[in-house]
Amino acid sequence: MGPLHGVKVIELAGIGPGPFCAMMLSDMGAEVIRVERSAAVAPGDPANPPKDVLARGRRSIGVDLKNPDGVEVLLKLVEQADIIMEGFRPGVTERLGIGPEDCLARNPKIVYGRMTGWGQEGPYALAAGHDINYIALAGALGPIGRYGEAPVPPLNLVGDFGGGGMYLAFGLVCGLLEARQSGKGQVVDTAMVDGAASLMNMFWGMKAMGIWNDERGTNMLDTGSHFYDVYECADGEFISLGSIEPQFYSELLRLSGLGEQADLPHQNDRAQWPAMKVRVGELIKTKTRDEWSALMEHSDVCFAPVLSMDEAVTHPHNVERGTFIEVGGMTQAAPAPRFSRTSPEVQGPASYPGADTDSVLADYGYDADTIAKLRDVGAIA
Repeated sequence: MGPLHGVKVIELAGIGPGPFCAMMLSDMGAEVIRVERSAAVAPGDPANPPKDVLARGRRSIGVDLKNPDGVEVLLKLVEQADIIMEGFRPGVTERLGIGPEDCLARNPKIVYGRMTGWGQEGPYALAAGHDINYIALAGALGPIGRYGEAPVPPLNLVGDFGGGGMYLAFGLVCGLLEARQSGKGQVVDTAMVDGAASLMNMFWGMKAMGIWNDERGTNMLDTGSHFYDVYECADGEFISLGSIEPQFYSELLRLSGLGEQADLPHQNDRAQWPAMKVRVGELIKTKTRDEWSALMEHSDVCFAPVLSMDEAVTHPHNVERGTFIEVGGMTQAAPAPRFSRTSPEVQGPASYPGADTDSVLADYGYDADTIAKLRDVGAIA
């Protein structure tokens, strides 16, 4: 059983960072009930579960939160829960009657997690947005990219997941620990713009030390240097190099053969980085990715081949560690991080919206007649 076994979480269904956070909590052993809009409920074949990996490991109920009886159902669940989490725009849950004050009135120890892009207040608070917008405003998108080129969105990893879902999960667990000491719940206001800004703190430090340039693609970690970048090989595949420390750079020079070339400048002579990138690039193109792997894997060069998603699944290192698993016939990443004693595990594939309404309500104290009446008045589906 995972380290969060026994923790009860109510997740108001959303997209992106909210489901990612709920997946993390479920992977760690929490019982997460995913509350879907009743309109989203549709029949499904349990033998062919939904492909939504982020929805794995939790039961799903359908509730009409615009129906007073549906609101009451949710608040009854809150009375027995440790955490509730939502990802609506500011003010939406308050208007529905399920905001922080409503939930804390029913359960003073509840930890109320809020996931937004811009936060609960500020000039942008009520505007629509997506990951790319939040990391742009946070100053996290601008530095990502090559010299002379436009910024490159790093998928939606920095805002939705790194700066959003993981910060919400961290905040919820912190809030839960505090509530168990104080007996009082509170609101966790998680904004992707805040999380993305927080992820940039090392670079704020480097900027203060005078070792970070605002010009994109001219720094050690943003493809400006020749020893921290990806390079194309003879077969059109790519390798990654991260030979920052002098001892690792020395290994790069030795194993690549670059050290045999004449007139090598000092590693950190920034004026020579552009020319060195050309030299390294030309050298890497003389061998295939597999040939470079044979030379540099398991060394201190700080090397790895750049793999596709499918290739990552079959790489021996990932196979030995069980980094990828199959759940419901779908390949996906295993729970992370790992624990020595309370081992996390996926609690099953995603459920179809509303598939578990009756069983969940029964577990939370509703009898069959009451469940039938709630269905008749449209409060649940």
